[in-house]
Amino acid sequence: MKKKKLIVIGAGPGGYAAAFLAADLGIETTLIDKDVNPGGVCLFRGCIPSKALLHLAKVLNETEELKNFGVRFAKPKIDLKKVRTWKNDVVKKLTSGLGQISKQRKIEYIQGDAVFLDNKRIELSGTDKKKEILEFENVIIATGSHPAEIPGISDVSKKILDSTSALNIEKIPKSMLVIGGGYIGLELATVYSAFGTKITIAEMLPGLLNGADRDLVNILYSRVKNSFESILRETKVTSVKETTSGFKVKLQEKDKKIIEKTFESVLVSAGRKPNSSNIGLENTGVKLNEKGFIITDNQARTSVKNIFAIGDVAGEPMLAHKASHEGRVAAEVIAGHKSVFEPKTIPAVVFTDPEIAWCGITEAEAKEKNLDIVISKFPWAASGRAVTLGRTDGLTKLIIDNKSQRILGVGIAGPNAGDLISEGVLAIEMGANATDLKLSIHPHPTLSETIMESAEVFFGQSTHIYKPKKK
Repeated sequence: MKKKKLIVIGAGPGGYAAAFLAADLGIETTLIDKDVNPGGVCLFRGCIPSKALLHLAKVLNETEELKNFGVRFAKPKIDLKKVRTWKNDVVKKLTSGLGQISKQRKIEYIQGDAVFLDNKRIELSGTDKKKEILEFENVIIATGSHPAEIPGISDVSKKILDSTSALNIEKIPKSMLVIGGGYIGLELATVYSAFGTKITIAEMLPGLLNGADRDLVNILYSRVKNSFESILRETKVTSVKETTSGFKVKLQEKDKKIIEKTFESVLVSAGRKPNSSNIGLENTGVKLNEKGFIITDNQARTSVKNIFAIGDVAGEPMLAHKASHEGRVAAEVIAGHKSVFEPKTIPAVVFTDPEIAWCGITEAEAKEKNLDIVISKFPWAASGRAVTLGRTDGLTKLIIDNKSQRILGVGIAGPNAGDLISEGVLAIEMGANATDLKLSIHPHPTLSETIMESAEVFFGQSTHIYKPKKK
């Protein structure tokens, strides 16, 4: 039996970040994953390929919008084979790079599956189908998550798409029903819409992107309602039947009325579930919650002292950057450092058009907690840079504590919101107040200025909009 100092199961952004830092800290590390290189779902089948396609969608949309500036192009011709090759090349470049970094750090990388036998051993099934037992001093579970299915819909046909298969872009359907108005469904809808598919969104809840700030979502909704065929809210899909030309779908509206529509393609985007089953956790003392997430403390430690869990499998929010930071904490704890995972905020980004991003507390959450807050907004119609881009539909929003003037939350809707939100994260982590943001000189003309001017709005002193402070 081989004994290992540290085994990391799963080589996504959480797993490889943990393994890389552990190696840097002098820990002999073994990294196990099904794929040929580190990267996990994020790089192989999620974040990276979807963002590559979203970039292409953005360029297509911008090309169309240039006619408003006096520039016209012929209608683009899409070579799907070349699109797939380009997307796959992006993935290959990044994952092979991680493979090289893993070797440079002298990490033992094993392609295969791992199943727990008890609190100190796993059974490894490699690509050669041979099984061996490995004993470990410590293990980090970073097995991630998988697309959730809807019984009676997902299993109707192999042609029903999920967030993984949709990224293959096998064809451009004339019409598509996207079941679920969360961030994954909306991002994929954005891609297919730019390619020419007529998109219908069916969402059970009253609004899209449940949990996101409504001011931001409303800006996104105002734009996509014109580019999508329809957005059906408070609507439940009751049945899907495959036909020779696609799928016949029955939808139940808010008033219980049933409508029937036909779509060439159907995409199920009902969230994700943790990969906590089929890995032998029942053979250990590791405890799960009612949703199947592994229960951990703020050091990523499970109910078993030498078993850690990070990323999607360890609970919400299921975000790659959260997993990476948890992985680094786990590695430091195993190395004997006094480290805890206690961020003041974890940013969220939806890479639609426009992008929306937020961090800290939302306005709705602040009101639920009866916090004494002031909302300060800067509309992008007053931003010189936004006007030059033809994107005046954006918004920057601050949630500020009324007494201390400390920044509690930041929300941004508009192009590059995902890049801009990091300033908000830093402000919250550092305990910055509205004065700090107001006095920090931002370059002009930029979209980042809208954060500074949002703070100026709080004091009634914004240069580009007139809104006196309420007395």
